Amino acid sequence: MEAPHSQYPHEVINSPSFRQLVRRRWAVSMVLTLAMLTVYFGFLLVVAFNKSFLAQMVGKNLTLAIPVGLGIILFAWILTGVYVYWANNQYDQEVAKLKAKLK
Repeated sequence: MEAPHSQYPHEVINSPSFRQLVRRRWAVSMVLTLAMLTVYFGFLLVVAFNKSFLAQMVGKNLTLAIPVGLGIILFAWILTGVYVYWANNQYDQEVAKLKAKLK
């Protein structure tokens, strides 16, 4: 014999609020992923087709490529921070509400 609440997880998974939460997480992930890919592949395209731009000297022993590369790394960290902030302040709260329905 099945437990009285054995169907309840399926109800939550099929609920509109759960589906909306999954869609929202997917959208946030895609936007951040596309932003990072755009920056990264933009850098690679500049390296491939305009090396002289990145070879410009910005100091006695420093080319423009170094600060641009560091900027890409910093951009990745910022995007990670944006995702963590969103997950901690919105996503986790919605997950907690859905878990409370299971109890």
